[in-house]
Formats: sequence, structure tokens, C-alpha cells
Amino acid sequence: MNDSSWGAPPQAGYWGPSDQGPARGAAPAGPAYDAHNAQHTRPMPIVPDVPEHGGDQDDDRGAARLSGPLFRDENPSAQSYAAVPQNPEPMSHAPQPAPRPQKKSAGRDLGAAIGVGLGLGVVIVASLFIVKAVFVGVVAVAVVVGLWELTKRLEERKGIKAPLVPLALGGAAMVVAGYVRGAEGAWVAMALTALAVLVWRMTEPPEGYLKDVTAGVFAAFYVPFLATFVAMMLTAQDGPWRVLTFLLLTVVSDTGAYAVGWRFGRKKLAPRISPGKTREGLLGAVTFAMAAGALCMQFLIDDGSWWQGLLLGLAVAASATLGDLGESMIKRDLGIKDMGTLLPGHGGIMDRLDSLLPTAPVVWLLLVIFVGSG
Repeated sequence: MNDSSWGAPPQAGYWGPSDQGPARGAAPAGPAYDAHNAQHTRPMPIVPDVPEHGGDQDDDRGAARLSGPLFRDENPSAQSYAAVPQNPEPMSHAPQPAPRPQKKSAGRDLGAAIGVGLGLGVVIVASLFIVKAVFVGVVAVAVVVGLWELTKRLEERKGIKAPLVPLALGGAAMVVAGYVRGAEGAWVAMALTALAVLVWRMTEPPEGYLKDVTAGVFAAFYVPFLATFVAMMLTAQDGPWRVLTFLLLTVVSDTGAYAVGWRFGRKKLAPRISPGKTREGLLGAVTFAMAAGALCMQFLIDDGSWWQGLLLGLAVAASATLGDLGESMIKRDLGIKDMGTLLPGHGGIMDRLDSLLPTAPVVWLLLVIFVGSG
């Protein structure tokens, strides 16, 4: 049938080539009617074509049923398909369930985090006050694991292959050198580790050499070199108490920031870097750290004073927050949430060292200024 005549009324009394009736094999054109009655007729609705299904009569009948009645007069009480809204909106007067208040979540398994934290604290304190060399070994192991996590994530997410072997050996040696020879030994070990990274990477193709060695030198400075300041604190006569003060103030700062920020946090501190941190949390970190610093300097450090502890706590809160934001920046660039999964409820070793590493040189320097190197 010509598309231009679809739905057009046939001429009155016309039945095809002859007046005897419709042509054989042709579909009837429909009943004849007078032209003056055309305005009283209803147009036939367009029925969509039924897709061919290989002669399956059941599908054809189903398609016909879906198309509705041929004429609206056959079912006058039914509305047309187009008139029925397909996704009706709920009645405005219908009662709507009240939204349930959402509880704040810590985002981690708090029980596991507390258990792991207490376990690590027992190991650290026991090694710290029993044999100093054992604690140095604990620091060296943490440094090696942290380097492994960092280099692994860099390779997975950025394709950067920082040489792990010279970093691990040099990092452990750096911590020992800081304990045995002080700052001079730490700097020498740092320089030798950087040189070893440059040479080790020469055994592989030159493509990506610059980014690999740059990442290696950065990792050597970020993890083991900053950790050497913990070992250097330990060399003082009251070294275990200095290290304990450093650990307590950092943990208290993080705890104060978490507790106050979780309960009262409203204003974001650095939403583009770490959306969970708030200005109220930073205020909590400063308050808690300053109070703990005053107590620690007064009762744990030889010749220490409470007002020195206030300054020390303020500096720790600032450095711990910046360290946490720094690693958050790295993880956001890598597109990951945690550096590892070694510690349940905490993530990886690097996720616990993030605030400790940059705080170590700050505490070491202020203690030297306040009470001497011991």
C-alpha cells in the first residue's frame, strides 16, 4: 500500500478495477461511505507492525493483544494507552514514610582497629624498655614493610618501578646507622642508598629510568630517613621515655582529631585531599596533644617543663595532621583507599606511619632544644 494513502478515505462506491467487488487476493478496502459523513467518522488507530517470528502464531496473537482494541467504541470505558501515565507520581496526600536518621560511621572495623592498635602498642613498649636494640629492629622491619607497600602501589597504579632491593637494604641500614652514629650516620646512609638506587636501576632498559629513580629516592627519604629520628631519640639517657612521649603525643593527636571530628565535625579542613577531616577535628587534635604534651614533659622527660609540653603538643598536632594529609594526597593520586591490608582495621603499615614519620624529626629537634641531646 502506498504510504501517502494510509488512513485516507476511499472514493465512494469504488471497489477496485471492476465494480463487481474487490480484486481476488487483495484485502478489502473497507466499507464505503458518503463523503458528507466523513467528518462523523473516527480515524482508525495505527497498529504497529508485528515483527516476524517465523510463523509463530502465539507471538502474533500476543502482539495483537498488546495493541489494544481496534476501535475505541469497542471499550468505551477504557482510556487510551497514551492517556494513561506510565510512571504515575505518588499521590500528594498519600502518607510518606519519615526518613530514618543516619548514624555516623567510623568507616572501619573499630573493634579490629583497637585490638590491633593495642597489640602493636604492647610489642613496641615491651621492646622499647627491655632491650633498645630490639626496638631498633622493630623500626627497621616496619620501614622495610612500608617500603614494600609503597613501591608495590606505585608499580600497580602508576607503572613506576622503584628498586625495592636497594631501598630495603639501605632503609634498614639507615635506621641502624642513625642509632649507632647519630645524624651523621643517617645522612651518609641516605646518600649511599640513593646512589644504590641509581646504579641498581641501570641494569634494566632506560625507558622510565628517570621516574623510577626519582620515586626511589623519594621513598628512601620519606620512609627510612624520617624513621631514623626515632632511633636517634633512643640514644639519649632517657631515650625510651622520649620515644614513648613521641608515640603518645602522635596517637593522642590522631585520637583527638578523630573523636572530636566524628562527633562535632562540620567544616571541612581539606575537602579536595581528605574529605573526612574537619576543622573541628584539628582543634581537637591540638587540644588533646597540648594537654598530653604538658603531662609528658612534666613527668616523663628529665628536666622538662609543662609549658614546653604545650609547645611540643602544638607542633605534634600540626606535623601529624600535615603528615596524614600528605599520604592522603599520595593515595588520592594513586586512586586507592589504603596502602595495604596487613593490619585489620588500619590498612597497611604505611597507613599507620603517615603521621608518625613527619612528626619524628619535629619531636627530636624540639627535645634537643628544650632539654638537650642527653
